[in-house]
Amino acid sequence: MKRDAIDFQREPVATLFRKLLIPTLLGAISISAVTAIDGIFIGHGVGAAGVAAVNIFVPIYQIMSGLGLMIGAGCSVVASIHLSRQNVRVARLNISQSILFATLFALLACVVVLLFPSQTALLLGASPTLMPQVVDYTHWIMPSFVFEVWSMIGLFIIRLDGSPRYAMWCNILPSALNAVLDWLFIFPLGMGVKGAAIATSISISVGGVMALVYLLFFAKTLRLIPLKISRKSLLLALRNIGYQCRIGSSSLFGELTLALLIFIGNLVFMEYLGDAGVGAFGIACYYTPFFYMMGNAIAQSAQPIISYNYGISRWSQVREARGLLLGTSLLVGVVVALLFVLIPDKLVALFVDAESAAGVIAIEGFPYFAAGILFFILNVAIVGYYQSVEQIRRATLFVFLRGFVLLLPCFVLLPRMWGVEGIWLAMPMAEAMTTFVIFVLSLADRRAVRHSA
Repeated sequence: MKRDAIDFQREPVATLFRKLLIPTLLGAISISAVTAIDGIFIGHGVGAAGVAAVNIFVPIYQIMSGLGLMIGAGCSVVASIHLSRQNVRVARLNISQSILFATLFALLACVVVLLFPSQTALLLGASPTLMPQVVDYTHWIMPSFVFEVWSMIGLFIIRLDGSPRYAMWCNILPSALNAVLDWLFIFPLGMGVKGAAIATSISISVGGVMALVYLLFFAKTLRLIPLKISRKSLLLALRNIGYQCRIGSSSLFGELTLALLIFIGNLVFMEYLGDAGVGAFGIACYYTPFFYMMGNAIAQSAQPIISYNYGISRWSQVREARGLLLGTSLLVGVVVALLFVLIPDKLVALFVDAESAAGVIAIEGFPYFAAGILFFILNVAIVGYYQSVEQIRRATLFVFLRGFVLLLPCFVLLPRMWGVEGIWLAMPMAEAMTTFVIFVLSLADRRAVRHSA
């Protein structure tokens, strides 16, 4: 298998970042497209009710993705540091333990949800009219989450192993397959939401198998190794997994923030505008993973560079990589936000009829929603930077600010002040305030460094 030529020890930081960013960003867009493609085919093949039903389930998807991102980010940082110190076997041990732990957790979650699908749908806020489609979707999508965590964790490791292009194809091929299967199952076969779930499950499973095959048979350095079964080995594994989860916890909380955004947004839109409002918000939620994955892709491109140089105390390279991370986040955020301001009708028309009730609500709301996109992408990338240098408390603080501390009050207060526009502005307000706090704390850090020098 041909690999990318990546040398974290000798190559310039800008060159490394470029080599990692392009395939990682394309791969992130592709994996987000799996969900968006579902929405496009469901919107035109089933209608706004189908979009709303899938959006009800999305928080479960975000939680499972968060598990993969948490462990993937954590084990990638740990493995990067061990590699920089030439501890190859310890790096392999950590990634093998992470894959096993995530697999067991995903299997447990799958069993619990499949045993109680109706109760899960009710907990997520499904209305009586949406309940049958939510349950149908749940039955067919849940088994794929074992493969989802293989893919999420595997992509971190594959990039660190020096094969970002293979990681990109682990996303692009499943995305293309999902598009074909969505069309087949929804239109010719008329399977509706159930067909979309089966198509997504198959495509996710293909990506997970591709990642696992690489780690088992083609990895240059970071291949999976057999784990010992003993009390001492189990305690060591639990310690390692615990530390990985601490480092990557902000990634899980980031996904939980996204899940919270969707869950609370669904409830508030249902209260103010009914099923049509949930359908309109569902369209925005199909785009939201793109923002999140873009910020994550930028962070993941910088992470192995930052962690490697952090591990051997090369601070100038760490600062250079941080600058590239911030500059790229700002550029991408501005471009994406402008699209939502300038062409909201075309973005909505990809999913539903722009003149439908849900379409009209979404077109009117997208420019307000766009106000938060720049801050959203920037905040996700900055959290990734703090993970890379093991500043776990700082990363976790910012994620909690974005979600539980600021987002909930914004969803409660802003609609009372400004009506429907306030619902759309809840995310932008929470993200903007988080960015402000990050800026203030960064200034305080710089002043502290000057005083101590």
